Amino acid sequence: MVKLLGKLFIKDYQNYQNPLVRAAYGKLSGIVGIISNLLLCALKIITGFLIGSFSYIADGINNLSDAGSSIVTLIGFKLASEPADADHPFGHQRVEYLTGLIVSFIIIAIGIILLKSSIESIFNPEAKANFSVMSAIILAISIIIKCLQSIFYRRVGKLINSTAVLATSIDSLNDCISTGAVLIASIISIFTDLSLDGYMGCLVSLFILYSGYKLVKEAMSPLIGEKPSKELVDQIVEKVLSYPKVLGIHDLVIHSYGPGKIFATIHVEVDSEESILVTHDEIDNIEQDFRENLGINLVIHMDPIDTKDEVTLELKEEAYRILQKIDPKLNFHDFRIVKGETHINVLFDVLVPIRYQIDDDDLKKMIDLEFKKYKIGNNCVINTVLVIDHDYNGGK
Repeated sequence: MVKLLGKLFIKDYQNYQNPLVRAAYGKLSGIVGIISNLLLCALKIITGFLIGSFSYIADGINNLSDAGSSIVTLIGFKLASEPADADHPFGHQRVEYLTGLIVSFIIIAIGIILLKSSIESIFNPEAKANFSVMSAIILAISIIIKCLQSIFYRRVGKLINSTAVLATSIDSLNDCISTGAVLIASIISIFTDLSLDGYMGCLVSLFILYSGYKLVKEAMSPLIGEKPSKELVDQIVEKVLSYPKVLGIHDLVIHSYGPGKIFATIHVEVDSEESILVTHDEIDNIEQDFRENLGINLVIHMDPIDTKDEVTLELKEEAYRILQKIDPKLNFHDFRIVKGETHINVLFDVLVPIRYQIDDDDLKKMIDLEFKKYKIGNNCVINTVLVIDHDYNGGK
C-alpha cells in the first residue's frame, strides 16, 4: 500500500533519503490520517447516537483528535521541509521532532481524559446501551481500519526514519486496543447484564498513558542531543578508513540537525612524510564523497604521524601497554614526542568512556607515574603531556 501510494503521488518515490521525498511521504501520511480518521469519527458518533452509547461517541471523538494529530504531522513536515534561512542556517528539520512531541502529548491527554471518564463510569454506571450485532460489526471494521493505519504509518516511519510518523503509528495501535476493549464490552453486554465499559476503559487508558510516556522520551532524545546510532558511526569509520592514505581516525563528532541533515568532524591520521598537497587532495575527495553520496557534511582535520622513528614507535607501544594495564577500555591518539638531551616529552590524548570512574587528574597521574618507571636511551626522563578526551559515540 505504501509503495502503491508513493508511486502514484510522489516523484522519485524510492529515493527515501532525499529531503523532498521524505517530506512528501510525511505529508502523504498526514493526508491519509486526516481522511480515514474523519470517516471513522463520523461513523462512530452516528452509531453512538443511534444506540445511545457514550463509549461509541467517546471513541469517535478520539478519532477526531487523531485527525487533529494528522494535521499536526502534515504541518510539521511542511515546516520541516522549509529551506535554511538567515536565522536557521542549518534548516528546519528539527521541527519534525517537535511534531512527534506534540503528538505524544496529545496521546497522554487522551489517556488522562479516558481514565477520568472510565473511573466515573465505574462509580456512576449509566443505563445500559442498546448494543447490537450491527454496532459490534461497525467496531470490528474500525479496528481493522486502525490496524491498517498503524501498519501504514509504521512502514512510512521506518522508510523515512521519522519519529513523528512512528509516534502516529503507536497512536493508531492504541486506538485498536481501545476500540477492541469497547467491542469486547459490547459483546459481553449483548449476552449478559454485565457492564465492563469502565474497567476496560481504565486498563486501556493506563496502556495509552504508558505508550505516551515512552513516545515523549523518544521524541525528546534527539532534541536534547542523543548519541549517534552505531550503524551511522560504523558507516562513517569504515568509509573513511577505506581510503589508502588514511592510517587511522579519532575524535569523530556527529551533530544531527534533523533527518537528512548531519554534520560531522573527524581527525584523520596521515603519514608525516607524505606530500601535504597530495594528502590534502585525498582529504578533499573524502569530504566530497560523503557530501555527494551520503548527504553528510564532513569536515576532516589532518594529523600527521611519524611512522618510522624508532623511539616514537617504542614509546607509543609503551603507552598502549600502560593504558591496557590500567584499563582495557582506554585508548589514545595524537601520539607524538619532543626529544631533548636529558628528557623526552611524550604528548597524546587519552580516550575514556563517558562517566568514567577514574577522575581525569587522577588518571593523568597514574599514566605519568607508569611512564616515569620506563627507561629508554641514556635513561632519559619521560615527561607526559596528556589531554583527557571523552568518547561522544558511546564506545566507538
